[in-house]
Amino acid sequence: MLGVVLAVAVAAVLAGARSLAAIGEWAADAPGPVLAALGVHRHPLRRVWRPPGEATVRRVLACVDADALDLVIARWLADQQLPQPRAAWRQAVAVDGKTLRGSGHHGHPQVHLLAAMDHTTRAVLGQTDVDSKTNEIARFRPLLDGLDLAGRVITADAIHTQREHADWLVTQKHAAYLLVVKGNQPTLHQQLKALPWRAIPIADHTRNRGHGRVELRRVQVTTVAGLDFPHATQALRITRRVGSLHSQRWRTVTVYAVTSLTAAQAHPARLADYLRGHWGIEAFTTSATPPSPRTPPRSVPATPHKPWPAYATSPSPSCASAATATSPPRCAATPATPPESCHCSASPARESDIPALAEALPFAILLVVSSILVRL
Repeated sequence: MLGVVLAVAVAAVLAGARSLAAIGEWAADAPGPVLAALGVHRHPLRRVWRPPGEATVRRVLACVDADALDLVIARWLADQQLPQPRAAWRQAVAVDGKTLRGSGHHGHPQVHLLAAMDHTTRAVLGQTDVDSKTNEIARFRPLLDGLDLAGRVITADAIHTQREHADWLVTQKHAAYLLVVKGNQPTLHQQLKALPWRAIPIADHTRNRGHGRVELRRVQVTTVAGLDFPHATQALRITRRVGSLHSQRWRTVTVYAVTSLTAAQAHPARLADYLRGHWGIEAFTTSATPPSPRTPPRSVPATPHKPWPAYATSPSPSCASAATATSPPRCAATPATPPESCHCSASPARESDIPALAEALPFAILLVVSSILVRL
């Protein structure tokens, strides 16, 4: 019964429901084949479907352990991955935190999740809730503690460029790291800026065009001894120039990074792939979160809820590409460089009822049920 209620709730959310009442209405209006696919039972004598109502969904979601459910879904996703041939390079895992838009209502803060995602398959290997009493830095080690990271490369934003994190990854988890450096590490950041970058040749150059803009990336890599960071052996400078196709204005952004990989373990092009892969994961997780709800003005009546159309059993095409985490992305890209142009947009959200819905139905569950619905 638990699986049926969760499946119905997630399917309703994918269809646009943003409150417990809307979930109950969707379940009551859903056609028989959809209810059967979700595991809803049929009355043996009356021959009518008996989907869970709003009260049942409310009770079940209030009792669900979101962390345990996250763990089960993450393991299921990992089991669905096809055996990958051993690559000549180290596989990478991105650690990224996102706030679920539309999850904070009625005085409750928005739900913030910290997730670990595989660069190649984009499978969520694990995620943890970052409540208002803590932050991403404190949840970094609990997130990765249960994962086998030996021989892998961990990529993360500047917030996780912490000396304790770097030392723990190398000495305890036997992994490597590639971390962005910004102002939260002022000594290291100043040390990187002072390097003679003008004398260091460009090791990798890429040019991407799409979404009405052109983006140029130049990566410089140098081996430096004595960096003020545990196990750091190479420094990187990434220069990004972004220009619009409709104007002559360019915007230049310079980013620094450090890695524990030596020049023999990863050549500059591979390091550039790891960085592009992490930025692609950021774009993917940002576009996959549901949009924030928009409450209509008081002077304008709200749009009435429309019944579920007959036999509309799959989500919108824009979300289908992002939902199938177990299938390769549609865009052509190398295994270590997930495409940055894969964006999806969820259907417009309605006013939420309680934030427990977002806590009980995390991003990984949406991926799983979306992939199931696409196959129907």
